[in-house]
Amino acid sequence: MLTVAEIITHLIGESPLLEEGIADGIINLSALARKFQPRIEEKLKKKVSESAILMALKRLSPSLTDKIHNYKKHIKLVGDITVRSDLSEFTFVKSQTLLEKQKKLLNGLKGETNYFLTFTQGVFESTAIINSKYAPMVAKIFEGEKAVSQLSDLAAITIILSPHIVELPGVHYTILKQLAWYGINVVELVSTLTEFTIILKKSDVDLSFSILMKFL
Repeated sequence: MLTVAEIITHLIGESPLLEEGIADGIINLSALARKFQPRIEEKLKKKVSESAILMALKRLSPSLTDKIHNYKKHIKLVGDITVRSDLSEFTFVKSQTLLEKQKKLLNGLKGETNYFLTFTQGVFESTAIINSKYAPMVAKIFEGEKAVSQLSDLAAITIILSPHIVELPGVHYTILKQLAWYGINVVELVSTLTEFTIILKKSDVDLSFSILMKFL
């Protein structure tokens, strides 16, 4: 049988920004109890007093505080943060010829230094993100492929994570939440084992970098 505490935990999980607000003590728990009350009563099929919900929230708060502070302690162990600007994104429908054209693009970049290139293979689409100066090369090589979209004026922020941090649940979410607080839209995410790259509009990159440097 569900308990009030279990339902509250689930409700907070639906609105993850509440976690940090409760942990930082900036959420009015009485107001939150009133907001949660109808949904808790609906789940339990019975009346539940606001005071009982408030008590459960107060009991839950220390564990949320410990969780958020643990994230922050580990997340500050990240390595370098780098920024690349003037990028373009090309998305194509997957086809049998796409892989060969990706190889051709890589061959075309031989001898080039300090370029940015990522390929993301989805179930139905494939995306390439590259320096905008190579956009004409991409257009020529991938001619004949069915384009889904092309975006320009993008930038990338790459955060180097240690393997230890990668094993910690919620790392990517904790980073992205900082941008969400400021209403910054993330265009694309690209990651490897220890690299986490956030693709943004070029106009958002300075503020985003400042926010992440302050947090990390």
